[in-house]
Amino acid sequence: MPNVSSRFGRLAWLWLTLLVFVIDQASKFYFDNTLNMYQQIVVIPDLFSWTLAYNKGAAFSFLAAESGWQRWFFAAIAIVVSVVLVVWLKRLKADETLLAVALSLVLGGAVGNLFDRIVLGHVVDFILVHWQNRWHFPAFNFADSAITVGAILLGLDMFKSKKSEEQADV
Repeated sequence: MPNVSSRFGRLAWLWLTLLVFVIDQASKFYFDNTLNMYQQIVVIPDLFSWTLAYNKGAAFSFLAAESGWQRWFFAAIAIVVSVVLVVWLKRLKADETLLAVALSLVLGGAVGNLFDRIVLGHVVDFILVHWQNRWHFPAFNFADSAITVGAILLGLDMFKSKKSEEQADV
């Protein structure tokens, strides 16, 4: 009889995806109902604020000024990426925990922003990192943070795997 964990790969890590999604949606709901558009609440002077912004585009408001087609374009991309990530998770081996965590974080963030796009027509952003009034990083959200951390972990896993292969070749 095949091992259940090998048959389902690392799909058990979908709990992390769900956690990211819930935290993301709860935080977006809170800030969307607490702040006015572009209102800032300074958390750390000259560095970090809460703010409310809507993004109809992709990262860094890419294509945000378009007529609306980008909503469905980015939603379709997110759906395809999400399916690929679930299949990838299913195919992981038991020892690929770092990769499972990375994929689950990226998936949770992608689904969080996908939900916004489909239901609201825009992504709710509320985190603003800035330096005094001279430099502002584009506003982002918890989903974006999870995607970024997941991407960093993917890179670390890639280097870890490459190092393991090099040591095996020696």
